[in-house]
Amino acid sequence: MAHESSGAIYTAAGANLAIAVAKFVGAFFTGSSAMLAEGVHSVVDTANQILLLVGLKRAQRPADARFPFGYGREVYFYAFLVALLIFLGGGAFAVYEGIHKLQHPEPAADAVILGRTIPGVIVNLAILGFAVAAEGYSCFVALKAFWGEKGRLPPITAIRRSKDPALFTVLIEDVAALTGLVVAIGGVILAETLKQPAFDGAASIVIGLILIGMAIFLMIETHGLLVGEAAEPELVAKIHDIVGSEPGVTHVNEVLTQHLGPADILVNVSLDMDDRLDGGQIERLVSQLEARMKAQSPKVRRVFIEIQARKAAVPQAERSSPVPAA
Repeated sequence: MAHESSGAIYTAAGANLAIAVAKFVGAFFTGSSAMLAEGVHSVVDTANQILLLVGLKRAQRPADARFPFGYGREVYFYAFLVALLIFLGGGAFAVYEGIHKLQHPEPAADAVILGRTIPGVIVNLAILGFAVAAEGYSCFVALKAFWGEKGRLPPITAIRRSKDPALFTVLIEDVAALTGLVVAIGGVILAETLKQPAFDGAASIVIGLILIGMAIFLMIETHGLLVGEAAEPELVAKIHDIVGSEPGVTHVNEVLTQHLGPADILVNVSLDMDDRLDGGQIERLVSQLEARMKAQSPKVRRVFIEIQARKAAVPQAERSSPVPAA
């Protein structure tokens, strides 16, 4: 999914850059707090897409002596930075700007463009309308790529299981951006209709809270990937079936998996084998098992098989359990 992720990121970056310029122009001419908050949000989004592209690029570096398992987790680190930047640079700033606007409410100023005076509300709504169109297209591209990956899983479940943070981060950003734009439009209309500029500040606070909530969700998701999440339960079950069905394997002690990147899975298997097998037979059996596991999924890049007596194997649950006091 690297190609789909990059395509969605480039689309989002281009859209957000154009939107940011338009929003800042509108905020400069009209003094709208919600428009300024939305402009900062778009700048943060553009920076986020650049960070994700850097992460994808660095994750493709080959393994070396210092990092023998490669750099696949780089993309997880940069995705976490993105979530942190959204929280501080987008959400916190929008809330601060909204509170300031509530304390010092001012109506949107009219814009003078080419010698003509245009009502501030018209300028703001025109720019927000353009932003909705651009952000909507970006969201469509990200949603199309995500839909191709998620299969039959519900969207939230697919996001929780996805190991490609670049793709779901862009999608969540776009959805949050569209939601924020709707809030901004509502704030601008209410402030003008009711002659209450405070609605503009309230809209900015709501936008900030949306961004903070999204950032926390992304932090939780990328935190799990950084620590080391297992492969999908379906793949783990298939690997278990593969090794368990092989003649010569008397017991599957343990199957451990870990994502070293969106498309890089490490598999560790502990097996109890028939004692009547000689060294050559065990070697051939191990090679056959490795080939079958890699054929099951192209994401399985590294396989380590440990031959261990069933009684000597210590299950993972027992390893993590505290030792009872004497």
